[in-house]
Order: sequence, then structure tokens, then C-alpha cells
Amino acid sequence: MFAFIHEGTKGLEGTRVDEIETEQLNSRDVQVKIKTAGLNHRDLFVLQLHDSHAGPLIVGSDAAGIVGDTGDDVSRVKIGDEVVINPSMRWFEKSDAPPDDFRVLGLPDHGTFAETITISEDQLEPKPAHLTWEEAGVLSLAALTAFRALFTRSNLQAGETVFLPGVGSGAVTFMVQFAKAAGARVIASSRSAEKREEALKLGADRVIDSNSDWSDSLKDETIDVAVETVGAATFNKTLAVLRKGGTMTTFGASAGDKVELDIRAFFYGQYNLLGTTMGSRDELQEMLAFIERHEIRPVMDTSFPLDEAHKAFKRLEEAKQFGKIGLNISK
Repeated sequence: MFAFIHEGTKGLEGTRVDEIETEQLNSRDVQVKIKTAGLNHRDLFVLQLHDSHAGPLIVGSDAAGIVGDTGDDVSRVKIGDEVVINPSMRWFEKSDAPPDDFRVLGLPDHGTFAETITISEDQLEPKPAHLTWEEAGVLSLAALTAFRALFTRSNLQAGETVFLPGVGSGAVTFMVQFAKAAGARVIASSRSAEKREEALKLGADRVIDSNSDWSDSLKDETIDVAVETVGAATFNKTLAVLRKGGTMTTFGASAGDKVELDIRAFFYGQYNLLGTTMGSRDELQEMLAFIERHEIRPVMDTSFPLDEAHKAFKRLEEAKQFGKIGLNISK
């Protein structure tokens, strides 16, 4: 089969589309014929983290497709079923934190940017009927992460105001949609005037320029929840606009891992600081039911054929996208 693989040189220079052997089925494995797949920022990190001395790795965490073959003991799906891949490996029950053997599909396991994937039946869920193949293929990782961050961790309620810096990424665009569907007021930020306009079209109640003085811009707002996905560059700016006693949930650190925190101001402010990442199968199923109930669709930026995956990665790397970037694998 053909796949987008990484081997040797770090970064995009080590990637290519090439033929690679299809993995054999174990008794509870399923072979899925991939229709579409979706890029995430994690895929860029994988190109740096993958051991240059290891063999070729199929990149990718998100995909949707059709069950083509099953192992002898498979009972959750059957041949011909339309499914989405759950990239949250081995985390099944909703819990405070993932189990010790949790990992994300796409490193060290082969990922989804291929004509087929062989994966445990436990990692598959029915494709939402209202979604196109492109929409279903870009869904799981970012939407699951967004859902857990907003509802399981932040406990966002109808009538509350949530602040979402960095709108334009897949996860933040999902959070705009999810929060509005849940009855919350949504404020977002972006450096891009075009992305600010798109966020308003998507349903955000207010959008500010990320280059502005946030404390001044939001001085008349009462922000109950903030979800910080950028990292060190914006962490303290986000915390500064949160109401006293409010909740800040954080995941993602593309702008730096280390932050300096004024601990005295923090405890006098009675803030709640929560970490999150991905989510469980229970939460994925809750999220899928939520998007079907509210007829939510992923915001699609651009889709590329598999043999132009390098262009898709460049668009993601340059942060040009608003919403999700997809790969069309097969018809």
C-alpha cells in the first residue's frame, strides 16, 4: 500500500510517499480502508520526535474509512461498516487522567496517512451520518481534545463566558462551536484579521486582536473559563483576564513549555488551573453524540491528495489554516 512516511532526517525533509507493507491482522484487529485523514499539530512534532535510526513510520492520527477485513474474534464492527479512528489508544473509561499505557496513534504505532490501517476494534467508532468523508476524517483528535477540555475538565456551563486564544486551529474552532452549542458566551483572539472575521462567522460573540493589550480589551468582560492552547507566550496574558475564582485549562505548548507564575497573585486570585490532553473512549462517544445532536460539522480549511501531503504540512507549519486540513486518500 502507499503511505506518507517519515524516516531518517528530522522534519519534513525526512518524509515521502512510498509503498510499505500492510500489517497483518491479529484476532481482534480490523483493517480499515482509509477514505480521508486529517492533520494535527502533533504530526509536525512527530517529524521531530521520531527516532532517526528507527525504520519508516506512517504519520497521522485522524482518519475515517470503511472496514475491509476483520480478525476472527472481532465483534464491535463488521466488514463494510463506516468508521472513524479513535487516536486515543488504550484509554477507554472517563477518568481524571489517562492510564499508564496510554499513547496517541501515530508514534510509536503506524498512523493513518495510508491506504489502509490495521488497528484494534476497540479504537473504532461509527462515522456520524451527517458528516461527509472529509469532515469525518479530520474529526477525532482535535474534537475529543476540545470536548474534554471544555466539559470534563473546565465544567463549562450555559451562561458562562469562555475565552479561547488562538482561534484558527482545529481544536479552538471546535471549542467555539461546542461552547456556543452548550449556551456559553465565546470570546476568541487571533493575530489575523481574516481569522477574527471567520471566528465571528463561526459564532464567536467577540474576537480581539492577539497583538492588543488583552487586559484593556477585556476589562469590561467577566471571563469564567479560559482554555489556553498556545503556551508560554500567552499563558500569563490569559490568566490575567480570568475572573477571580475562574478556571483556566491548558493543553498545547507550541509557543514554549516553561512559564513563570506569580504564585502569590495566583492563590489570592483563587484560580483553578487544570491540565488536559486528548480524552477517553467514553468522552469520544459523548462528543460524537453531541455533534450529531447539534449537527456540528468540522470547519474545513483545505484538502490535499495523499501525494501532496508535503504541501498540507507546509500550510499547517505556516499557520495559514482556519480549521482542519485534510488528506483525500481514496475515492
